[in-house]
Amino acid sequence: MNLPDIVSYAVPGFVLLVLVEMIVVRLRHRERYEPKDTLTSLALGTGSTVAGALTAGIAFAMALWVWQFRLFDIGYAWYWFVLAFVIDDLAYYVFHRLAHRVRWFWASHVIHHSSQHYNLSTALRQTWTGFISLGFLFRLPLALIGFPPAMLVFVAGINLVYQFWIHTEVIGKCPRWFEAVMNTPSHHRVHHATNPQYLDKNYAGVFIVWDRLFGTFIEERADDKPRYGIVRNLGSFNLLWAAFHEWIGIARDVWAAPGWRAKLNYMIKPPGWSHDGSRDTSEVLKERWAEQQRRRANG
Repeated sequence: MNLPDIVSYAVPGFVLLVLVEMIVVRLRHRERYEPKDTLTSLALGTGSTVAGALTAGIAFAMALWVWQFRLFDIGYAWYWFVLAFVIDDLAYYVFHRLAHRVRWFWASHVIHHSSQHYNLSTALRQTWTGFISLGFLFRLPLALIGFPPAMLVFVAGINLVYQFWIHTEVIGKCPRWFEAVMNTPSHHRVHHATNPQYLDKNYAGVFIVWDRLFGTFIEERADDKPRYGIVRNLGSFNLLWAAFHEWIGIARDVWAAPGWRAKLNYMIKPPGWSHDGSRDTSEVLKERWAEQQRRRANG
C-alpha cells in the first residue's frame, strides 16, 4: 500500500509557521529569535533531511526483514493505524527517555536540545547521526508484532509533525483536559529546560500520559521559568561543532579512559558520567538543587 510522505508535505507549512512566529514575537519578545541561532537550526534541519534520505532505505529494509517473522498479520484498516500510532508513540517515549540516559543515544539527540532559544525553528534542529546511534531499532518490535513497515513510517511521520507545534513560547497553557492527555508547549518547554527540577522530565512525543504513567512528568511552574539549552552550552554557532560535538567528546573520553570498563561506560552511562566523578550527571545536579531547597526551607 502506497502511503503519502506526510513530513514532506508538512515542510512548507513548517517554514511558513516559523516566519509567522518570527513576526509575532518581533513585536513583543524579539529576544526569542536570534538570527544566527535560527540559521543554525534550519541548517541542521536541512542536514538531517539529507542524512535521513540517505539512510531511510536501509532502515526500511531492516523493518521489512523483521516483518517477515511477524507474529500477526495486520492489515491497513483504520483501527490498525490508530493502534500503530499509539504503540509507536510508546516506543518513541522509551527511545526518548533512553536518549537522555545513555550517552551513545544522547550524542545524536543533544543536537535538538542545543539551542538556548525555544521557538518553532528549534523543532527543526535535528540530528545528522540518528542512523549511527541506532534509534530506528526501537521501532522494529512493531514490525515484529505485524504492523506493516509502510504503516510504521506513516504513523511515525504524524508523530513528528505533531511535535513541531509544541516548540513555542507563544502558546501558554492549553485547556486542562488537553494538558492532561496530550503533549503541549507547556509540557515540552519543561523537557527542553536546564532548570534542575525540570531535568529528565516530560519525554512524551504525542501523549503525555506516558510520563504520568511512568513517573517522569512535572508541571511547568510560573515561579521557575524554563532556561533552555544544555548543561554545557555550545558557545558557538559552528554548524559542524553543533552536529558532532558530543561524538567528539565521546571519542576523547574513550581514548583517555583508564581501562575497558571505563571506556564502555563513557558510551553507555548517562551524560555527565566520568570515571573519577569529576563531572555532574543530571542526578547530581538535581540532588544538589534539592539540598539547596531543603536548606532554604530550614532557614
